[in-house]
Amino acid sequence: MLRHPLVLVLAACAAPVALAQEIDPRAYSPSPTGATFFALAYTRSTGAILTDPSLPVDDVEAEINAGAAGVGHTFGLFGRLASAAVALPYVRGHFTGTLEGEPAEATRSGTGDLRIRLSTNLVGNPALSLKEFAQRKPSTIVGASLVISAPTGQYDPDRLINVGTNRWAFKPEIGVFHPIGNWLLEGSIGVWLFGDNDNYFGGRFREQDPLASMQAHVSYTFRPRLWVALNGTFYDGGRTTVDGVAGANRQSNSRAGLTLSLPVGRRQSVRLNWSKGATARIGSDFTNYGVAWQYTLVN
Repeated sequence: MLRHPLVLVLAACAAPVALAQEIDPRAYSPSPTGATFFALAYTRSTGAILTDPSLPVDDVEAEINAGAAGVGHTFGLFGRLASAAVALPYVRGHFTGTLEGEPAEATRSGTGDLRIRLSTNLVGNPALSLKEFAQRKPSTIVGASLVISAPTGQYDPDRLINVGTNRWAFKPEIGVFHPIGNWLLEGSIGVWLFGDNDNYFGGRFREQDPLASMQAHVSYTFRPRLWVALNGTFYDGGRTTVDGVAGANRQSNSRAGLTLSLPVGRRQSVRLNWSKGATARIGSDFTNYGVAWQYTLVN
């Protein structure tokens, strides 16, 4: 079951207009120390963007294609398993809608915001060599992680829609991973904390409230690296304020999806995923299709 959540960082890169929508099972799955992961991912997202009713835009539809490349590594930290991963996306999106009652469209492409993920186990799965890891008895894992989104993406303050966000963002999270035979039950809760954008559209100042994010997964393992998962996520909050004026855009949305992992030889795996908005108040209501490839080396 050698797999580590570098793909989580790649998935989070894929849709910058859907920051809280990442759905990734086995984000806190066990791994040995000294493992290095290389991954490539592609995601296609299509659907509506539900906007603040006070804005002069309506009927916004988006088609986003995003690729990302990343690398990650596991190591021991005070006797516990820890990891670090970094990924950089490239995004191309086409947006249509109405602006002040008139048809409008925009196309954006370029590198997105760099993502970094740091994680460590708090309970279960201590730092183990590959030999020790192969002999371990599966147990419950409680882990913690921090995702950092750095403002490296292409950004133009004269454009309302951008690939980059021109702000820092941080997501601390706690997750639980509980095996029951071939079944796995997982859950996590985190919150996105956003920095300010001091050069928002037209030179304005934009703030955003924290955005809570919860995930739940049930998966079944047929054999190592061959598994299927049913996924769900819910996120709430994230209201924005521009030049001191609060928007009517607090999100309260949910998504559901499926993930299939397939082994390819001894060191590679391919993961296919699909997800769709279940409920949406404000924000993106996308259908996502994705594929990710991962290559693993263990010292």
